[in-house]
Amino acid sequence: MKQFFHKIMSLAMAFVVLFSTMSFTVNMHYCGETLVETAIFQKAKGCGMEMEKPSTEGCSITKKNCCDDEQLSIEGQDELQLQVDKITIDQQLFITSFVYTYSNLFEGLNTKVSSYEAYKPPLVVRQLYKIDETYLI
Repeated sequence: MKQFFHKIMSLAMAFVVLFSTMSFTVNMHYCGETLVETAIFQKAKGCGMEMEKPSTEGCSITKKNCCDDEQLSIEGQDELQLQVDKITIDQQLFITSFVYTYSNLFEGLNTKVSSYEAYKPPLVVRQLYKIDETYLI
């Protein structure tokens, strides 16, 4: 159960790091005041009502385009410490003691270790169970 919990937590922490450093862009296309299309990671296609420039150069009448494109950019965290440049003496001491105790934690113990190997039982002077016997009649 404990190993399963550790695997779940490590997977969750990996996803937290992944999603906190990931950045993406949301493109939105509005026609007038209404949202027509939303796209993530690509450009919104639009509604097909975009205004084209007139082909004649002498025409000075232009209409305002009713469509609008907006782009929302969400930046991920960019402050991850990839190098450990400054480690104090206290931190070095903590790391070495942690690694030493953690590595010794999983060393196998001797099986069948008995502290009674050198113990010799006392000599029997008399049989005590015959002194304390009781009989039911």
